[in-house]
Amino acid sequence: MKTVQINNITVGGGKGLFVLAGPCVIEDYDRTLAIGKRAKEICERVGVPYIFKASFDKANRSSFNSFRGPGLEEGLKILASIKKELNVPVVSDIHSIEQIEPAAEVLDILQIPAFLCRQTDLVYGAAKTGKCVNVKKGQFMAPKDMENVLNKMKETGNENLMLTERGFSFGYNNLVVDMRSFPIMRSFGYPVIFDATHSVQLPGGAGTKSSGNREFVPNLARAAVASGVDGLFFEVHDNPEEALSDGPNMLYLDQFEALLRDLVAIDKIVKG
Repeated sequence: MKTVQINNITVGGGKGLFVLAGPCVIEDYDRTLAIGKRAKEICERVGVPYIFKASFDKANRSSFNSFRGPGLEEGLKILASIKKELNVPVVSDIHSIEQIEPAAEVLDILQIPAFLCRQTDLVYGAAKTGKCVNVKKGQFMAPKDMENVLNKMKETGNENLMLTERGFSFGYNNLVVDMRSFPIMRSFGYPVIFDATHSVQLPGGAGTKSSGNREFVPNLARAAVASGVDGLFFEVHDNPEEALSDGPNMLYLDQFEALLRDLVAIDKIVKG
C-alpha cells in the first residue's frame, strides 16, 4: 500500500485513519469556519489527522433553483482563508478542466465528483498538477473499473492518488454500499476512503432535491473501518436541518466525536 503526502500529513501505508470533514457547501464564511474549527478540535482530541472539506460549487444539484454555493472565485478565497485560519489541508470538488489551475493554487486535494470520474481530461488534468487527487467512485461503476481511472492519472507520473467509495445505485433514488469494494480498490495499491454520509443519500428522493437516512451513517462507517479503509469522509453540520445542501444525510457535529472514537478503536483492532 502506497503512502500519500498531503502537506505534512502522510496517509495510507497501513497507518491509522484520517478524516475529511466539513459542511456540504460553503454557506457563509463564519458558519463554514465554525464548523471546520469544531471538526478540527474533535479530530485533535481523538487523535486523527484532519482535512477540511466544503464545496465552492455544487454543480450537480437536482433543481436549477437549488443553492450551489459562492462559486469558484469567491469560494476559493474563503477556502484559502479557512486553510490559513485552521492551519489544515483543504479539499473541494472540481467540475471542469477550466477550474483545475485556479483550484490547484489553493486546494491541497483536488476532488473529482462521482458523476465525473470517467472524464479523462478532468482526471488527467487534475493529476498533472502534481497535487493529491481524490476520485469518488461513480454510483454506476464497479469497483474493479476504478483501476482504469487510476491508470489514467498515473500516466502523469503523479502517485499522490486516492479513491473514495460513496455507494452504488440500487434501483431508483437509492444507494447501497458493497463492502467488497474496499478490499478490491485497496488492491490497486492506493489509499481508499469511505464517504459515510453521501452513501446514505437518496438521490433525488425529495423530488427537487435529494433526501437521506443519516441514522445509518454510524452502521456503515463502522462496517467500512472493519473492512480496512484508510480514511473517512463526513459531511458534518451544527444543525443539518438548516443546511442549504444535503441536510438529510449530514451528521450532527454533536454526534461526531463519539462515532469517531468508535471508529478509531475498530481500526486499531483491524490493523493490529
